[in-house]
Amino acid sequence: MTRAFVFPGQGSQQAGMGKALHAASPAARAVFEEVDDALGQSLSRLMFDGDLATLTLTENAQPAIMAVSIATLRVLQEGGVRLADRAAFVAGHSLGEYSALCAAGVLTLADTARLLRARGRAMQAAVPVGVGAMAVLIGLDLDTVQAVADAAAEDGQVCAVANDNAPGQVVVSGHEQAVARAITLAKAKGSRHSVLLPVSAPFHCPLMAPAAEAMATALADTPLSAPFVPLVANVTAAPVIDAATIRRLLVEQVTGRVRWRESVLAMVDAGVDRFVELGAKVLSPMVKRITPDAGAEAAMDMATIEAVARGM
Repeated sequence: MTRAFVFPGQGSQQAGMGKALHAASPAARAVFEEVDDALGQSLSRLMFDGDLATLTLTENAQPAIMAVSIATLRVLQEGGVRLADRAAFVAGHSLGEYSALCAAGVLTLADTARLLRARGRAMQAAVPVGVGAMAVLIGLDLDTVQAVADAAAEDGQVCAVANDNAPGQVVVSGHEQAVARAITLAKAKGSRHSVLLPVSAPFHCPLMAPAAEAMATALADTPLSAPFVPLVANVTAAPVIDAATIRRLLVEQVTGRVRWRESVLAMVDAGVDRFVELGAKVLSPMVKRITPDAGAEAAMDMATIEAVARGM
């Protein structure tokens, strides 16, 4: 059995996240404490007992989701499951790529938390609230959505494919009016359902260029090591092990497409037949849609972590 460990992105946050892990595991507690120290605030208190609206702010959600993913991994490790021995690849969806890099030894936990705080703030600041939007277009293939996005980008406005998540689930991002046009055009093309996403900025499109510049500066000042497990990168859907290349791809990722469907297929082509999601149950259902014959499971609480460990 050949495994890939995968890490969820924004949207998987929820009130009380991580609280049960914190209570149950010293290894998890150490992760939350280190993230709090790195950020100079009690993010864990917000995660465990704060309101969802504040937690969902991009600058909070991104490090919080990462912290839960890494805490989940550390609990597995506490039980004797070492990623270096059990995974052929790591991959993450958008911010989850940072979690994957932390898991693979490229970034320290503290640096990962600080980078995600900077990333969240830069992405929020890049476009004023209300100017941009994102929408998921259900039931259309990638080529059709690309044509829809191209047609919707009128009058100098941006509309781009942001996430190719799974067959029939593609996300567009850009100016609010252009995304609204894309929804109308998608319906005419046979989209079963199109939904505006509850996000505060249009991620993974050219409007994020200021955030990409900010991340280039932040990453230039952050040491990166070569991963001990290859990363399948969002923007190339291909394995990478060179630290300098990873640094460049993380900058490109801010404005570039998350090629998740292709990434999963690339790992399957390389022999992966089991995917383990750490910290949420968002990517594992996508994996089953992309490659129904592969195993996909989620470790997100003590019971599911123990079930995953038993299957290793």
